[in-house]
Amino acid sequence: MSKQPLASEPNPFRYYLRVRYQDCDSQHVVFNARYGDYLDLAISEFLAASMPGRDPFNNTFEIQLKTQTIEWFKPARYQDVLEISTFATRFGRTSFHIHFDLRIAGRPDSRPDWRPDSGAIPKPIVTAETVYVHVSGANGIWKSTTIPDDARALLAEGGRGKIIDHAGFFPIAVPPG
Repeated sequence: MSKQPLASEPNPFRYYLRVRYQDCDSQHVVFNARYGDYLDLAISEFLAASMPGRDPFNNTFEIQLKTQTIEWFKPARYQDVLEISTFATRFGRTSFHIHFDLRIAGRPDSRPDWRPDSGAIPKPIVTAETVYVHVSGANGIWKSTTIPDDARALLAEGGRGKIIDHAGFFPIAVPPG
């Protein structure tokens, strides 16, 4: 049960969502509390991509948020498409850490030396680290429990390379005919 960080993820699971009008505050930027909602959507899709066949309503693999740290660098605005890269960074006996990088999809980095052909990944506008605890229980009573080895392996693989696009960011190729 190593608590050592995993190597940084070169091809993480990515989730795309579009910033809605109701996500923005009077400053015309995403209201800070909405980022927690975005992370919740991303972890739900990450779990679906990482653990195919998992039914989130049958109590076979349940998690509860223990700690969440969010750091903001730049705002997102109405109609921006956010790319949320999601991957596991470490495991404990009953807990695991998920790292989230949020970028505005398709927007170049603000670094003056950044070029689209450079191969460099634009810096995130938001980063977050969340600790989840694996729980089991019945009748509303939940207790932390050891993460099964098969679930740990699936989470470590993390839906690598998979993309869920709820924003319509990527064009859909429709065959002629």
